[in-house]
Amino acid sequence: MAAAPPPVSSPPALRRIALAGNPNAGKTTLFNALTGMRQRVGNYPGVTVEKKEGRARLGNGIAASILDLPGTYSLSPKSPDEEIARDVLLGLRSDTPAPDVVVVVIDASNLVRNLLLATQILELGLPTIIALNMIDMAQKAGHAIDAGALSRELGAPVVEIVASRGIGLDDLCETLSGPIDVPRPPRVTLPAELEEARRELARFLPPHDDFSPDGVALRLLCGNAPVEAVNRAFGPDVAQTLAQLRHNGVETSDETNARYAAIEPVVARVQRQNAAVAKHSFTDRADHIFAHPFWGLVAFFGIVLLVFQAIYSFSEWPMTAIESLTGFAGDFLSSRLPDGPLRDLLVRGVIAGVGQVIIFLPQIFILFFFLGLLEDSGYMARAAFVMDKHMSRVGLHGRAFIPLMSSFACAIPGVMATRTIDNPRDRLTTILIAPLMTCSARLPVYMLMIGTFIPEIKVFGFVSSRALTMISLYILGVVAAMGMAWLFKRTMFKAPTPHLMIELPPYRLPAPRNVLLVMWERGSEFLKRAGTTILALSILLWFLLNYPRLAPSQIEPPATPEKIAAIQTQNSFAGRVGHAIEPVIAPLGFNWKIGIGLIGAMAAREVFVSTMGTVYSVGEADVESKPLRQAMREDRWSDGRPVWTTLTAVSLLVYFVLAMQCVSTLAIVKRETGGWKWPIFMQVYMTALAWGASFVIFQGGKLLGF
Repeated sequence: MAAAPPPVSSPPALRRIALAGNPNAGKTTLFNALTGMRQRVGNYPGVTVEKKEGRARLGNGIAASILDLPGTYSLSPKSPDEEIARDVLLGLRSDTPAPDVVVVVIDASNLVRNLLLATQILELGLPTIIALNMIDMAQKAGHAIDAGALSRELGAPVVEIVASRGIGLDDLCETLSGPIDVPRPPRVTLPAELEEARRELARFLPPHDDFSPDGVALRLLCGNAPVEAVNRAFGPDVAQTLAQLRHNGVETSDETNARYAAIEPVVARVQRQNAAVAKHSFTDRADHIFAHPFWGLVAFFGIVLLVFQAIYSFSEWPMTAIESLTGFAGDFLSSRLPDGPLRDLLVRGVIAGVGQVIIFLPQIFILFFFLGLLEDSGYMARAAFVMDKHMSRVGLHGRAFIPLMSSFACAIPGVMATRTIDNPRDRLTTILIAPLMTCSARLPVYMLMIGTFIPEIKVFGFVSSRALTMISLYILGVVAAMGMAWLFKRTMFKAPTPHLMIELPPYRLPAPRNVLLVMWERGSEFLKRAGTTILALSILLWFLLNYPRLAPSQIEPPATPEKIAAIQTQNSFAGRVGHAIEPVIAPLGFNWKIGIGLIGAMAAREVFVSTMGTVYSVGEADVESKPLRQAMREDRWSDGRPVWTTLTAVSLLVYFVLAMQCVSTLAIVKRETGGWKWPIFMQVYMTALAWGASFVIFQGGKLLGF
C-alpha cells in the first residue's frame, strides 16, 4: 500500500503569516517589501517589545496579515524579544493567535547558525517556508548553495530571495498563496534523558492539526515557557507534567550541540565554499579599518560627528519653518478671534503645544534616516563592537553610545534610538540617563545666564571664561550620565557587565525603500503616540499658568499689558506653586519668580526665558533681551539682597544640566517603557540630583565667600 501523502495547509481567505529569523537576516527588510506603507506599529500588551503587523496581497485573491516577529537566534529565549517569538509560535499569547504559516528568513551567507532556529521552527509542525535571503551576498562571499537540495534536506519549500532589491518576492508570494506541506525536518538525536522527557510530555499534548507534539514538547522543555501560559494553551495535564519534569532537573542545555551536529552534515551536502573568494571579501578588508581597536574608534567618531552635525545643520531650516508656521497660525487666530480665554487657549495652549510636538520631527527624521543607513549597511554592529569596551566600564552596552550622542541634539530621538539595545536592563539604563546629555533646548537658558551673569575674563590670556563655562556644562552632563549609569547598574539594575555577543553581518548597500520606511515609521509613530500626550501636558501647563483668571477690579490702574500679564502669572496656579515651593528652592538661591520659570520650563526648557519675561513684566523676551537682563539684575529679596548673582546663575545652570525639565521627553519615556512608572522615577531622581548639586554649589559658594 502506498504511503499517505503528507497533510497540506490550504490557504484561508486571510492568511496569518509570521516572519521569523535571526537578527540581521533581513527579516524586517522583507516585511517592509511585502507590506510597504500598510503597517501598524505598537507594543505587545504587558511588555515593551515592539509589535509590527502589516497587510499584503499574495495573489489568487488571498490577503495576508503579516507579523514581523522580534529577531531571535533560538527558541530557547534569553531576552523578552526572544520570549515573544517563542510564545507567538507556540500559541501561548492570548492576544496574538498562532500563525497559519511561518516564513523563516535565513542569511544565506551563514547557513549553519541560521538553521539552528529554522530547524526548531520546522519541528513545531507549522506550515513553514524557508526564505533564503541575501543570496547575492552569499555568492560574493564564495558560498554556492543548492536551494533544491536544501529543500529536500529540510522537508520544506526553500525560496531564494534578495529582499532589499525585490528579487524572488513574486516566487515567495506564489508559494505562500498555495497549499504548503507540513515540514519533515531532519531528525535530531537528543541526549537520552532529554529524549525521554520529550516523549513523556508529548503524551499529554492534545491532538492538534497545526502542531507536532514532539516538536512542541521539546520547545516547552527547552524554552522556559511560563507554566501559566502552557496551562492556558495546552491544558493542566501538560502544565503539571512540564512543571514536574523541570522539578526533576531535566538537562536541556545539550540540545544546541545536538542540533548543530545534525545541521553541519546538511550544510556540507548543500553548500560549496570558494575559500579564495571568501578570504578577499570586501567585508574582511573593510573590517581591518572599521573593526580595528584604534582606527575603528576614529572612524566611529567621524561617523557620529557627521550624524550629529546633520541633526543640527539639516534640521535648522525645517525647524525654523515649523516655528514660523506655528507663529503664523497663532497670529492668524489672534487677528480673527476676540481677546479672551478661548483665543489664549487656542494660541498659547493648542497651537503652541502642537508646535512643541512637531518641531522635533526634523531631528527625528534625520536621526532615524542615518540610523537606518547604518543599520542596513551592516555598520551598526561594528559601532557597538568598537564602543563596547569603553561603555562597559560604567556597565553600559556598546549600542548605548549612539542614543546618548543623539541626545545632545534632543533627548526625544535619543530615547527612541535605544530600541537598538536588545537587553532590557541596558536599554532602560540608557533611557534613564539620556536626558542628562546637554540638549539644544538648554542652550537659550545657558546663553541668558552666561551672557548676563558670568563676567568675560580671558583665562591664560586667550580662553574665554564664558566659553569655558559652556563647555563645563556639557562635561558635567556627560559625567553625571556616566555616574548614574554606573550607580544604576550596581543597584536596581544590578547585573554583570554585559558581554557583547553580536554578529558582524556582511557590508551591503542600504535599501533606500527600507531606510525611508524606517524613517517614516518612527516619525509618524512619534506624532501619533507621543503627540497626544505632549499636547495634553502642554495644555495643562497653559492652564496652570493662566488660571484662575483675575477680574479687572483686582488689577490696580494704570497697568500696561505686560504688567497685567505679570500679575496674572503671579496669581495663577503655577504662580501659587512658585510661591509655595520658594522655601524648598531658596537654599539654591532661587526665589518664587525663578520657581514659576522652572514650572513653565516643564513645557520645554527654552520656555524658561519667555516665562521670565512675563514674570518680570518685560513682555516677550529672548536671550538677548536687555530689559529682561536689567530686570533680573535689579530683583531683590525682602532684605534688599540681590536675587541674581553669579553664584545664583551658576546654581541655576547646574540645576538645568541635571533636572528633568521637559514633559515631551517624559511622554516619550512613557511610550517607550509602557507606563508612567519610569517617567515618574526619572522626574524624581533627576530633580533630587539637580537640587542636591545646586545646593552644594550655592551653599558651598557662600561659605567660600562668593
